[in-house]
Amino acid sequence: MRPAIFLDRDGTMIEDAGYLTRAEDIAFFPWTVDAVRALNRAGFIIVVVTNQSAIARGLLTEAGLAEIHDRLDELLHAGRASVAAYYYCPHHPDGPVAAYATKCNCRKPACGLVDRAVRDLDLDPARSVVVGDKWVDVGLARAVGATAVMVRTGYGTAEEATPPADLRADAIVDNLAAAASWILQNQPRIRSHE
Repeated sequence: MRPAIFLDRDGTMIEDAGYLTRAEDIAFFPWTVDAVRALNRAGFIIVVVTNQSAIARGLLTEAGLAEIHDRLDELLHAGRASVAAYYYCPHHPDGPVAAYATKCNCRKPACGLVDRAVRDLDLDPARSVVVGDKWVDVGLARAVGATAVMVRTGYGTAEEATPPADLRADAIVDNLAAAASWILQNQPRIRSHE
């Protein structure tokens, strides 16, 4: 079983544009491709785990989401970086699209997305890191036994100011580049079974 970096998408890899519904509206942070490439070179499998309630809200189809992720792959590959897989939750209990208006086990902080990735890609969550801009990402890390890194991009600064009483990140850093640096500096500790 291999260690992975489970990356949140919006606010972590790309600018959070509310509900991203068109591939042409993707806006990478300037450091994203370099950070992903550095983690690739260190031997981590990169997996995107993202809540995409725009589908349940009728703003986006699963086919449209696939186009967005295909474009993300093109932009990453142009910079010699790669994501192994994208896992997303299309659900929201209040969504007007009946097929997706449900409580589920995949909406972060629930662990369904990581559980699927672990099965599909032979990953070890205990030797992995979840990186995101919200406490739900930290909650996901805790639910699967991974290391949690919060970034201040996206909602991160606002989230940092209102921490839940029962949850804390292993590190809170400025952005994905700083998260990659922290992960690489702490790599032996992360990759061991503590």
